[in-house]
Amino acid sequence: MVEGKPVMLVTGASSGIGEASARLCARAGYRMVLAARRFERLERLAEEIQLAGGEALPVGVDLADQVEIQRLVECALERYDRIDILLNNAGLGRLGWLEELDPVIDIEYQLRVNLHAVIYLTQAVLPGMIQRRSGHIINLASMAGMVGTPTYTIYAASKFAMRGFSEALRREVGVWGIQVSGIYPAGVANDFGSHTGAQRKTGMTTPRFLRLSSEDVARAVLRVVRRPRRTVILPTSMLVAVWLNGAFPWFVDWAVERWFFRPERGR
Repeated sequence: MVEGKPVMLVTGASSGIGEASARLCARAGYRMVLAARRFERLERLAEEIQLAGGEALPVGVDLADQVEIQRLVECALERYDRIDILLNNAGLGRLGWLEELDPVIDIEYQLRVNLHAVIYLTQAVLPGMIQRRSGHIINLASMAGMVGTPTYTIYAASKFAMRGFSEALRREVGVWGIQVSGIYPAGVANDFGSHTGAQRKTGMTTPRFLRLSSEDVARAVLRVVRRPRRTVILPTSMLVAVWLNGAFPWFVDWAVERWFFRPERGR
């Protein structure tokens, strides 16, 4: 067991937002538990953090496996005896028209990683937080959890569920001094898009002026770690899209059908 500064567990820490968040939070003085499937990348990141004077424990884990999730928490507690902050960042997207999605790879596995893992991991760290009367759960969701669009049916389902989970959990554990935050970024320039399986006839993507870097989101994560907030939407200009979707859903339906659905499906 190692005594010291607060301990932060980050899932999906081998690349993208998770890696950038772990690096930035370690630099800010937090002790890190780095979790992902690609253990070699975690080892390199842990070594980098340690060479810079920080502390980091890499743990290879498949978050689709509930037994592995429990092992991850046990490894963290064995090393540090506590988990103060949990960043549920790991996730994947398998995009496409619903009738064409593979039931196992595109639907079941996506829900297991994006939603079930978040729930199981949060459940596993809560007893310690409740006992200490402190802690912070940060759920890294997506704008797909605010506004649903075609080809994102399962991904959006997982992120909308993540939003509901965060809201209900916040009201459930706040009495114990535990904070719950949800972060909802728009498109991020990382390797997420290369694994979605999406094929766009129109080539439509998030406009460049709205696109975030992993470091942009990591800086938002650190701000939330230091000063918890219920909900963070990135960039803030996307608040307009959220408002429009809630106030005028008929207009959003029409716009999506005209400029996305019809060109993509040729109807």
